[in-house]
Amino acid sequence: MALDFSIIFRFQEALALGLWTTVKLTLICVVLGCSLGFLIGLARTSRSALLRAVSSVYVEFFRGTPVLVQLFWIFFCLPLVLGVELSNLTSGVIALTLYMGAITSETFRASLKSIGPEQLDACVALGLPRGAQVTNVILPQAVLRAVPTLLSNCVSLFKESALVSAVGMADLMFVGQNISNNTARPIEVLTVVALIYFLIAFPLTRAVTLVERRVLAKLAI
Repeated sequence: MALDFSIIFRFQEALALGLWTTVKLTLICVVLGCSLGFLIGLARTSRSALLRAVSSVYVEFFRGTPVLVQLFWIFFCLPLVLGVELSNLTSGVIALTLYMGAITSETFRASLKSIGPEQLDACVALGLPRGAQVTNVILPQAVLRAVPTLLSNCVSLFKESALVSAVGMADLMFVGQNISNNTARPIEVLTVVALIYFLIAFPLTRAVTLVERRVLAKLAI
């Protein structure tokens, strides 16, 4: 059977909607995951042994288990535990946010450790409350130092988001699978889906290199 990529044009609107769902899901989980990751990073560098222990267990668990298993457990098992129904969107957001929080916490932990103790001593000497120290001194520097790795984490999350198709969420991968099943053209459809992922992820990976080499080099971090 000869390849026929022209069939893609019949389903371009469906693929565009699936791509928008993927991008929207990724952006939501990036914001929530990075916020969670920063808090976990603070906990892992805390003086409290309890906070360090709890946050370490969280990070090791979500980094050490497959995201697909986490997604299935949240979608199928968590509703039984909580006694409430969770949509595939909610389950996807929870699973990917927890995963993103775990991987970005290590990024923030490294960037937090790179902040000199003399800056924290200066905050104490100035009498700044803990909240002001975090928002005005620690957070800006930690985010700046973490930018290259955070961008890499965002690219990873964008690719991992394809897993939500396994619970019936109509993302790009789910739409592509349905189209390939209905048209019996898996090679053409899935090849185009892969190219779409690549065309979005590749510029982001180049942006990581650009930020790392130029911006951070100019700031001498």
